[in-house]
Amino acid sequence: TTMKVTSLLFALFLFCSCATSTKEDANQKATATTTSQESSALGTDDELSFLSIPDGFVIQVYADDVENARSLELSESGVLFVGTRTEGNVYALVDENKDGRADKQFRIAKGLNMPNGVALKNGDLYIAEVHRILKISDVEANLSDNMQFEVVYDDLPTDKHHGWKYIAFGPDEKLYVPIGAPCNICESKDKRYASITRINADGTDFEIVQEGIRNTVGFNWHPDNKKLWFTDNGGDNLGDNKPSDELNFASQDGLHFGFPYCHQGDMQDPKFGDKHDCSEFTKPALQLGPHVAALGLEFWNNKKFSEAYNNKAFWAEHGSWNRTTPIGYRVMMADVTSDGQASNYTALVDGFRDNEKNETYGRPVDLEWMDDGSLLISDDFANKIYRLIYVGTSN
Repeated sequence: TTMKVTSLLFALFLFCSCATSTKEDANQKATATTTSQESSALGTDDELSFLSIPDGFVIQVYADDVENARSLELSESGVLFVGTRTEGNVYALVDENKDGRADKQFRIAKGLNMPNGVALKNGDLYIAEVHRILKISDVEANLSDNMQFEVVYDDLPTDKHHGWKYIAFGPDEKLYVPIGAPCNICESKDKRYASITRINADGTDFEIVQEGIRNTVGFNWHPDNKKLWFTDNGGDNLGDNKPSDELNFASQDGLHFGFPYCHQGDMQDPKFGDKHDCSEFTKPALQLGPHVAALGLEFWNNKKFSEAYNNKAFWAEHGSWNRTTPIGYRVMMADVTSDGQASNYTALVDGFRDNEKNETYGRPVDLEWMDDGSLLISDDFANKIYRLIYVGTSN
């Protein structure tokens, strides 16, 4: 009897041990699977391994098959609106399952005239065509293809040369609308050209704010003092190494930044330069290099991004199209101060162009913050939108 009880107890011990071991194995496997999924979620996508990014960051594709993705505007609920230049479409992208990647795309407008610029105000989406400003009221109420819009303002020049526009609402709640020069380098009797203008949200009170700007396709306001900063593309056909693109600071309204008389703050134009001296104009805060095509601009203003980048401005460099050795094709940054000083110009994301292989992998256009601290980057060459994510550094 004693032997039977002992045998029974030993069998029960083996069963419990096996059951416990099986449960622990299952838990370990589940934990490993979860860890693997988290690692995958926070890892750089294999297809983007050609890019150079700082330590402590990963980069992923947020959306692909977004034809000619250009200007970005993110709503408070997380809907990303995307303008285009050559496609004539405006898109709305939605991340329904909240996994950090868009999984639904609406073509909310099509057949438009270079609808590069998009901006949101009070739930309404504003779209900049070459010659007019459109509005889709309460755009998120019923997202769908081919939504109805109204014309807010229709008295802009019709020139397609530098006619595509970046738009944004300023701290004064007015819509800022740049009007590029209708040429490479020229004078114009129409003062609207080569300027930044603004209007009220209802299209009234058009006015010129800044002048002498060849073509800006990216601007923003410093988070501390709300002063305007903007990128500007330098002229072509003056050589591979001149003039430089510019990062500019506007301390007040009514300034003139030199075009077409002075380039990069210190270079007299060979045709028009004898009419005005460079000393008459506002100089750039930073020369960015020749033909880098500096575009969309953001400031560090998201505390979920690494604090090592505090007081920096970031912008996309689309890349040169007619330089013997192409440059640009990257996202750049610099330290900036609220009074207009800029320094330490260096790359944040690089590698969209390989000159040795003569291959282009992408052309960044615009930047946009997400609430989680990641930075979205549009690419109109690869038709993608990337997400640069700060994951921290390991000790």
